[in-house]
Amino acid sequence: MQIAHVVPHVGAEAAGPSYSVPRLCEAQAVLGHAVSLLTLAAGREVPGVAVEVSPSVSLGRGYGLSAGLHCAVGRAARAADVVHNHSLWEPANISPGFAVPGRRALLVTSPRGTLSAWALSRSAGRKRLLRPLQWPALTRAGLLHATSAAELADIRRLGLRAPVAVIANGIDMPADLAPPPPGPLRTLLFLGRLHPVKALDRLLAAWARLAPRHPDWELRIVGPGEPDHVAAVDRLARPLPRVTLSGPLYGADKSAAYRSASLFVLPSHSENFGMAVAEALAHGLPAVVGRGAPWSGLVTERAGWWVSNEVEPLAAALDEAMRLPAPELAAMGARGRAWMARDFGWEGIAERMLAAYRYARGEAPRPDWVDA
Repeated sequence: MQIAHVVPHVGAEAAGPSYSVPRLCEAQAVLGHAVSLLTLAAGREVPGVAVEVSPSVSLGRGYGLSAGLHCAVGRAARAADVVHNHSLWEPANISPGFAVPGRRALLVTSPRGTLSAWALSRSAGRKRLLRPLQWPALTRAGLLHATSAAELADIRRLGLRAPVAVIANGIDMPADLAPPPPGPLRTLLFLGRLHPVKALDRLLAAWARLAPRHPDWELRIVGPGEPDHVAAVDRLARPLPRVTLSGPLYGADKSAAYRSASLFVLPSHSENFGMAVAEALAHGLPAVVGRGAPWSGLVTERAGWWVSNEVEPLAAALDEAMRLPAPELAAMGARGRAWMARDFGWEGIAERMLAAYRYARGEAPRPDWVDA
């Protein structure tokens, strides 16, 4: 099968699609398919995948307008079996809705969390203006993709009727989990974008209650963000004890941050998946996650807590976790790591996506993970 993926950029390792889309491409290529990745910026090569970067004109705040990408999508629509569009609301994600339908290729669209009620409420005026341009990528798609049951509900709530493949992101399992030498404090780690959706104001309000009760713990906040929001988070954190803002970490440094922590927290208002949760679990960290992220499995797998991200219940769950002896937290982390290895390997994720493509192209029966 010949497959072309479209994503605005793959330049920032910390951003979810910048990890998950190239890894899906790579896993499909390993299975013997001809895979290309059409983008406006790529900070690295993707093994086995033809990466085509089109020049663009910046529209500010990371948005780029590119006639070259539109032409590349049009060529793929005529030559490929599948054009898979990832994310919405950027010019790069508008082109597939016009260039692909009626051509040889099947159009697949992954909203990547952009259709949740919280996400749609952000920059709502701009999205209302863009809707006539963006909506064809959804309404004219032969297949939609959700990374969770919650995202499937978001899609159906908007009246979209195409089949939806419900397939989670995959995760690479770190091989070396040797912990660094123990320090004087145990670490509660947040790692991800510093963005309003992450509800760091609520985390810091919870920490203000927790810090006096747990003098042996520190809160470490790691990740990139827009300067104004990073400054706002810093202002909230500065009066509180034992809080560190570390900035973004990548590669081995990011892995070391997971390995040196005892507990992970993600209090987001909305996540279609929450890549950092999977990364934390793969590193053997138990997690406290807000119900805006689709991680109810933390409870059934006994690998963490899934709670409201209001300050009171968030603080209560963190307090319970931070009171546990280190061996009990480590046992929860081990169960989470086993869960990731069992259910989130990239080869299996790629095989499920390929089966969904074949169904939508009329070449195979409907898989169990496709909601029709």
